Amino acid sequence: MPENTIPEITSAPSQLGKPPQLRNVGTPSTVELQEHATLLAAATSDNTRRAYRSAIQHFLAWGGALPADEPVIIHYLLAHAAALNPRTLALRLTALSQWHVHQGFPDPASLPTVRKTLTGISRVHGKPKKKAKALPVEDLERIIVALEQFDTVKAKRDSALLQIGFFGGFRRSEVASLEVEFIKWQAEGIAITLPRSKTDQEGEGIVKAIPYGDDVCCPATALRTWLAAAGITSGPIFRRVDKWGKIGADALHESSVNTILAECAKQAQLDYVPELSSHSLRRGMATSAHRAGADFRDIKRQGGWRHDGTVQGYIEEASQFEENAAGSLLRRNSDNQ
Repeated sequence: MPENTIPEITSAPSQLGKPPQLRNVGTPSTVELQEHATLLAAATSDNTRRAYRSAIQHFLAWGGALPADEPVIIHYLLAHAAALNPRTLALRLTALSQWHVHQGFPDPASLPTVRKTLTGISRVHGKPKKKAKALPVEDLERIIVALEQFDTVKAKRDSALLQIGFFGGFRRSEVASLEVEFIKWQAEGIAITLPRSKTDQEGEGIVKAIPYGDDVCCPATALRTWLAAAGITSGPIFRRVDKWGKIGADALHESSVNTILAECAKQAQLDYVPELSSHSLRRGMATSAHRAGADFRDIKRQGGWRHDGTVQGYIEEASQFEENAAGSLLRRNSDNQ
């Protein structure tokens, strides 16, 4: 069910000699209504819109109807309380709320009884949030060394993609959508401009600098090697490579980043492949940078995080054994010797 629906214009002024329909200054034209619909759609990110659409479809497939009422929504929550994560139910409740608001109907999803029902479900059925395991820089280096054994364009692409994704702290949608025109080569490394991101929906642009490396990893060198091998001079940087080594014209789908990381980690014989996802690159950059002595502000800026709490969580994860009260007790005898 679409969001932000604008009533469809079923007739328009004829241009074949008939007099145009009169309208006052406050009456929008067909073109204006279409432009308004486009602007309303742009106010919500594509990922959010897809999530809301999926939530509405799930509600309808269950047997719900729109507009809905309070008893039906509570019944929907109870029907899925044990099977679905409460965070998933909260997202679907938000989607239902947004649908009613934007369609001009009373919003039953915001009623106190509905919200209290969700709170109760969270307390009874709540589960720890599943987190992607951070990929330490040492294991990224293992992956890069393993890829160097394969003299193929695919291996060169994978090496560049993983290094750029890791050291740039990119989200998978960001790294998959990078284009040659976004890259500026400089004496110190590369500056990558993101014209739009999750935390920059207005398109002001975010620039991320990645210096040259002097060890196993060097994202700039890996990127140059891939572009040269693929003959890419404009457009999408990371593209599909088939089993015959033929390179596609379109950008990789963002979900491919997960697959590529898993395949490469398996080749490097990492023993926690099922725990990895594309987010492991961002988490790995943050935790590894903290261990290497990077400043909190610099880590936050490189990853493009909006909230300090998110970065602080990664840092606490990285130092959970170093800054540890139990460790101080367990090591007290050796410290006194």
